[in-house]
Amino acid sequence: MIILASGSPRRHELLKKICPDFKIEPSDASEEVKASTPIELAVENARLKAEAVAKKFPSDVVIGADTIVELDGKILLKPVDADDARKMLRRLSAREHRVITGVAIVKGARVLTAHEITKVYFGEMSDEEIASYVATGEPMDKSGSYALQGGAAPFIKKIDGDWSNVVGLPLYRLRTLLKQWETTE
Repeated sequence: MIILASGSPRRHELLKKICPDFKIEPSDASEEVKASTPIELAVENARLKAEAVAKKFPSDVVIGADTIVELDGKILLKPVDADDARKMLRRLSAREHRVITGVAIVKGARVLTAHEITKVYFGEMSDEEIASYVATGEPMDKSGSYALQGGAAPFIKKIDGDWSNVVGLPLYRLRTLLKQWETTE
């Protein structure tokens, strides 16, 4: 059985596209906040999430993922409040940033990891547009304070890379990782 170590409805919907039969078991792992690079942070957090669930289900294959937003070398986490969300969105306005997702597959002591990077280009957003979007509440549980598939869509000028990565689970990268998992098992 495959288990997704995430409570994210977005990740659930994405995983259904490549794996229709899986269980959901949100991870209780504490996320790291320090790493030498944003890529290492995303991969490490994905691994920690998957390993925490794999301890409870040692005979199952567990998938973990962690998505972060990086702007000018700084990681934009989930906002702590509405003011923080507005500040992040102002920083992203009319700028390019990177969305990095780490993915881990774990079964027992076996671990396989990968990452995906997508560049996202925001158009300019007025303070009123930002305030209106933050008032919806959607940015509050999102890294970087936005959802590509939600209310932020009209502000996204373009993306360079895998759109599903920005939503939270890079499907192509995960599919290739699962194939690698099967061939090396």
